[in-house]
Amino acid sequence: MKLIVSELRKGRILVSDGAWGTFLQQKGLVPGQCPEEWNISRPEDVLDIAKSYIAVGADMVETNSFGGSRFKLAKYGFEDKVFEFNKAAAEISRKAAGPDRFVLGSVGPTGKLLMMEEVTEEELYDAFREQSMALEAGGVNAIMIETMTDLDEARIAVKAAKENTNCEVFCTMTFEKIIGGGFRTMMGISPTEMAEILVEAGADLIGTNCGNGMEDMIGMVKEIRVANPLIPVLVHANAGMPQFKDGKTTFPESPGEMASRVKAIIAAGANIVGGCCGTTPEHIRKIGESVKSV
Repeated sequence: MKLIVSELRKGRILVSDGAWGTFLQQKGLVPGQCPEEWNISRPEDVLDIAKSYIAVGADMVETNSFGGSRFKLAKYGFEDKVFEFNKAAAEISRKAAGPDRFVLGSVGPTGKLLMMEEVTEEELYDAFREQSMALEAGGVNAIMIETMTDLDEARIAVKAAKENTNCEVFCTMTFEKIIGGGFRTMMGISPTEMAEILVEAGADLIGTNCGNGMEDMIGMVKEIRVANPLIPVLVHANAGMPQFKDGKTTFPESPGEMASRVKAIIAAGANIVGGCCGTTPEHIRKIGESVKSV
């Protein structure tokens, strides 16, 4: 299997995909519905999302499996569908990507807190192992653990994926800007701390996603690079900071505005650039154009 990291080691800058959640909502997903269930009941709608990013030049596409752990699926009564839903998610994105593009198997937080003793480390490990193995069975190239705020949960997820699959294992955390400069997760973790612990756990690539537009991501990448100048870094930025208007959450950055910061994010040390909340295929098209021009 063609490895993503080996492509990055050749000096390539790769383009990832954009938002999935808002896209699903546009297609009719309503609050209270399980997004991952659509991999079974509405696979063509899910396939259309993946295809839309491949069509604009993305080198890789994620899977509709962000909430595919047994803990998240249990909220909908689907805790026994982990393998079925995740494998289907991977197969759909693989169909869109074809043999020449990469597929990242999306794995999000479980929503359970170790520090509050809502779950044990063993239970977390088993849940991440189960989901990662299902994604591998569906044909992903890498397990994309993302939007993490708890470093212990992230470490366990990386370990579970690394020890139970042959996939590359990526992990990104979500940071917020703090007073006085610098960045921290909701749990108080810095990009520097993240880099040290996740690389030690076996991550092949680390980075940051969600919560911030491209401009703040530049500072986060710089912090990661101070801690580790060699590990590949991925950035999935929002289309700016979310704004709540007329009962709706909107994202202000246009495709052109996001793309205008691509040169700086690459200069800071990013190897893969893509989008998170609020980004569309047009955002990814413009990001891809900027990557090619660097």
